[in-house]
Amino acid sequence: MIEQAAEERWKEYETGKITQYTSGTVNELTPQSTAIDREFYGFYRTPRGEFTPASSTKELTTHSTLTSNVKFMNFYPFNDIETISPRPMLFVAGENAHSIEFSEDAYRLAAEPKELLIVPGAGHVDLYDRTDLIPFEKITGFFKKSLEVK
Repeated sequence: MIEQAAEERWKEYETGKITQYTSGTVNELTPQSTAIDREFYGFYRTPRGEFTPASSTKELTTHSTLTSNVKFMNFYPFNDIETISPRPMLFVAGENAHSIEFSEDAYRLAAEPKELLIVPGAGHVDLYDRTDLIPFEKITGFFKKSLEVK
């Protein structure tokens, strides 16, 4: 991947254009689309969450470039997570989120004080904007308690 990205970076330098994009939300749904494809499409490819900057196109929003993905090769968000303590951490995940395991892993690795809040019936993107599912009272209570001046 590093070699491929290095070659791409050289092409971008020579042409002044980005030629390879990776991952991101699918641009159309098909019968083969996965549940994750459908969930993210329902947010990022509909008026619910779609936004196209003037410098991009609707087809490219959410698609990162091959060269920018290399920056994540040495990034592991759980490295040294225990060093955040004793600062309180609240992990929030939807019960049906495909990403719930990341919140559970982060919670397991974190030192105290910590809380894991699983939101019943919520998927991953539901917690972006589904105000009927977002547990505002619990989140507010956590921050009031955690940020209390002692």
